[in-house]
Amino acid sequence: MKETGLSGRVVIVTGGAAGIGRATVEAFAAEGSRVAVWDIGDSEAPENGLFQAVDVTDSKAVDAAVEEVVERFGSIDVLVNNAGIVRDAQLVKWKDGEVVSVMSDEQFDGVIAVNLKGVFNCGRAVAPHMIRGGGGVILNASSVVGLYGNFGQSNYAPTKAGVINLSKTWSRELGRYGIRVNAVAPGFIGTEILKSMPQKVLDGMVARTPIGRMGEPSDIANAYLWLASDAATFVTGAVLSVDGGLVVGT
Repeated sequence: MKETGLSGRVVIVTGGAAGIGRATVEAFAAEGSRVAVWDIGDSEAPENGLFQAVDVTDSKAVDAAVEEVVERFGSIDVLVNNAGIVRDAQLVKWKDGEVVSVMSDEQFDGVIAVNLKGVFNCGRAVAPHMIRGGGGVILNASSVVGLYGNFGQSNYAPTKAGVINLSKTWSRELGRYGIRVNAVAPGFIGTEILKSMPQKVLDGMVARTPIGRMGEPSDIANAYLWLASDAATFVTGAVLSVDGGLVVGT
C-alpha cells in the first residue's frame, strides 16, 4: 500500500475539540502530521501541534489564526473544514389550523454563518498560502442531507449542499495550483450528541443503514486521511459518501 505521505504535513482541523473533529485530529497526528486544532472551546493540542480558539464566522480571527499557523510551522498543507452546528426546526409548524412555530431568522442565519460562510472564510484565508507553497488539500464536511434534504433542516441541509458546490467550484479554480478540494458526506455517525438521542430514534437510524450500524467518528476521520494522502493525488471535486449505504426515506 502506498505511504500516506502525511508525516510532517501541516494540517488545520476546524471544530477539532470533539466528535468527528477530534477523531480527525488524532488520525492526522498518528500519521506524524503537525495539527492546528481550531475550536471555540478549549481543547488539548496534539504532540507537535497547537490549539487555537477560533470562531470560523469571524473572518479577521480566521485570517489571524492562519498567519499564526504559518509563522509557527512555515506552511499549510491540509485544511479540514469540519466545524458545524445544528439548529433544527420546521419551516412552518402547523397544528389545528394555526401556525404553532416557524424557523427563526436566528436559527437560519446562525447555521448558514458557521456551516457555509465559515467554510468560505477558512478556504479564502488558507488558499493563498497553499498556492505559494505549490499545492495542498482542502476537505469540506458535507452530509448525506446535503444530497437528499432532511425534515426540519431548512437551514442545515442547504449549507451542506452549498459545501458540495463550493468544493466543486474550488476544485476548478484551484486545481491549476496543485490544490485538491473534496467533500465528505457522512451518514449517521455515533458522536456523543447523536448518542444522547432516544433509543427509538437511534434504532430508526440503524434500520435505514444497510450495513446495520451507525458510523463512528473514526470512519469519517479515515476518509479525510485518505483524501489528504498521497494515495488520492488524482481525486478532486469529488463527494465521498461515508454512510454505510444509507437508504433515505425507508
